[in-house]
Amino acid sequence: MNKALFLDRDGVINIDKKYIYKFNDLIFTDGIKELIKSAKRKSYKIICITNQSGIARGFYKEKDLKSFMNYLNQSLISSIGYELDRYYFCPHHPDGIIKEYSYICDCRKPATGLFKKACNEFNIDCKKSIFIGDKLSDLQAADSMNIKTIYFYSTANIIYENQRYISINNIEKVKL
Repeated sequence: MNKALFLDRDGVINIDKKYIYKFNDLIFTDGIKELIKSAKRKSYKIICITNQSGIARGFYKEKDLKSFMNYLNQSLISSIGYELDRYYFCPHHPDGIIKEYSYICDCRKPATGLFKKACNEFNIDCKKSIFIGDKLSDLQAADSMNIKTIYFYSTANIIYENQRYISINNIEKVKL
């Protein structure tokens, strides 16, 4: 079985500017490229699990997200020689304005649908894996999957009382 470094996108891989899909909005968080490179060298699968309600809300389309993620991966390859193994996204939100995406689903975190799909497709052992998220819903999904190590990343120094969550304000504090 494989081990994975699961990453949320907005706020973990890139600076969260709200509903990002334009190439010029991509700014990687400090230390994330180095972490991805180190994890790849240690045989981790690098998997992004992201809620993208901007699709349901009509801010951008699935094709815009896919183009952005391709650009993100090309940027990683250019700078560190590695890319994400895969990204999984939830385009849904119950309050969306695009009808086909406006419902409660099993893939929007804190639901675990995207994690289950990734684990199945990559034969992931969650007990050997790591997750980094920046919202409580991220952490709850990872916890429900019994992911061994769960990091809560926040530069605002917010701390959750749950002892399962390791609060960090710097990506370089992640231990692989």
